[in-house]
Amino acid sequence: MDRTRTAVGFGARGSHLVTPALAVALFATSALADVLDVMRGELERSHQVLSDQKTPIYYLSYEITEDKTASVNGSFGAVTGWNQAETRGLDIDLRVGSPDFDNTRELRSQRGGFPNFRTIVQVPLADEALRTILWYQTDRKYKDALERFTMVRSDEQVSVEADDQSGDFSVEKAEQASEETAVIEVDRAAWEDRVRRFSAPFSASPHVFQANATIWADAETRWYVNTEGSAIKTSSAYYRISISASTRAEDGMVLPRTEQFFSLTPEGLPDDETVMATVRQMVSDLEALREAPLVEPYTGPAMLSGRASGVFFHEILGHRLEGHRQKGATEGQTFRKMVGEAVLPETFSVVFDPTIKRLGGTDLVGAYRYDNQGVKARRVPVIEDGVLTNFLMGRIPIEGFPKSNGHGRKNTGFAPVARQSNLIVEVSQTKTRDELKAQLLAMAEKEGKPFGLLFDRIQGGFTITGRSLPNAFNVTPTVVYRINLDGSEELVRGVDLIGTPLTAFSRIVAAGDDLAVFNGTCGAESGPVPVSAVSPSILVSQIEVQKKDKSQTRLPILSPPGNPASAFGAMLPGSAGARR
Repeated sequence: MDRTRTAVGFGARGSHLVTPALAVALFATSALADVLDVMRGELERSHQVLSDQKTPIYYLSYEITEDKTASVNGSFGAVTGWNQAETRGLDIDLRVGSPDFDNTRELRSQRGGFPNFRTIVQVPLADEALRTILWYQTDRKYKDALERFTMVRSDEQVSVEADDQSGDFSVEKAEQASEETAVIEVDRAAWEDRVRRFSAPFSASPHVFQANATIWADAETRWYVNTEGSAIKTSSAYYRISISASTRAEDGMVLPRTEQFFSLTPEGLPDDETVMATVRQMVSDLEALREAPLVEPYTGPAMLSGRASGVFFHEILGHRLEGHRQKGATEGQTFRKMVGEAVLPETFSVVFDPTIKRLGGTDLVGAYRYDNQGVKARRVPVIEDGVLTNFLMGRIPIEGFPKSNGHGRKNTGFAPVARQSNLIVEVSQTKTRDELKAQLLAMAEKEGKPFGLLFDRIQGGFTITGRSLPNAFNVTPTVVYRINLDGSEELVRGVDLIGTPLTAFSRIVAAGDDLAVFNGTCGAESGPVPVSAVSPSILVSQIEVQKKDKSQTRLPILSPPGNPASAFGAMLPGSAGARR
């Protein structure tokens, strides 16, 4: 796949009801202490037998991922659901051939890309049941690998010589680690009370037709073993408060607002007053957005807040630095030949560091200790003083970068590829917001523009990295201001931030002295994974916006309950101001 998407949060899973309780530790683990031993024993047996076959395996790994989640949902002051779920999935990486040439090689003549089809195998942790499933699934995986290896060898005979002559797999050192099993702490009654309060203020607005509050927790435990000798157990917890609401302008445009709060501990979530202040601001924003003027397609100077620029860098830069994208025959390979060249202003550096759990008082959800291929996480500088120096690497080698740097990631059921973690933009020379704004206005006036734009809040975005479609990105803002030449700032609506990567990079002019964190979920070919982006506000000399898609459905005919004199009601046929 060559299209990736970033969203602002995780999705709660499951639909099982539990009994109300005071603060409790949900899902106290029932996993046996020797899960790694069971996995390792079956791994060694399978490796020994399959190494003696006519087409032997050269590598085998097992990973079991356990997710235990709980969430409570509310809307307009009422609880709409309580969910609890427990899933446990098995992933097997089995390879025949050699690290230089194996069954996972891209089928170039068929434009089939790297194999990455989601297959979820649910497993128990009881000894004999687990051994049985490992045995049967390994056998199936081996037969599939034989079939694909035949296809790969045939494909090499009919395809032109590959541009990248590197192998298919990197050999890495064995790792040993074990963490205590994380347990999520949930007070159902308190959570239900909070979502009622967080979602209630939206009912006071006659124009808000959708409003939700969610509190969610996830304990993820992973057990991993491979034939290199690695045996790793990691476990971590995540907590999230999500507030979302939408209104609709009279022309049919849906106007959403979303805010997320993430933490690695329940104590790290904000207090009620902080959340309620955010909710009140969201209500105010939604009312103002309904009346805000539309912005027509535009090119010109713009500022992006730290959160907006974090998604900007994630979409247009981060995905194009993922190593396997420099090798795939269908990929655009934007940066493949640009190592050692300047790609950003010399004051900008970019690193990916999954070892950092917290920055500037905010937890980073893109943190982890080991990736999904058993490689230890590490800090990876990719751009230093504006110059491209490195790529994010899983265990798919590319020319000049034969080893993993701990960024082989996936969601359960997918094959891992190089993915982003914690993206951090570092700037050596910064400016205040007032200085950035003054520079923006000076550029707008020089170009004869009546205004510049400020992108303050975003909902997500996507990017296209392949060759078959234009290499472009689309960042979806929810709060945008027009900064007029007199310095006044006016809320506007109806635009998406679009562009192409190399042009966008060349237009970055300066950065602010602030830092903001974007936490969310990134979806790509190895499934949704948690990521963070830390960036200051930036000034761009030229951006392009296009009209946002909008619904053609009329506003509600019925007035909202309890609001007979609302704006919706005033539009009923025969009423004052009715449309004909």
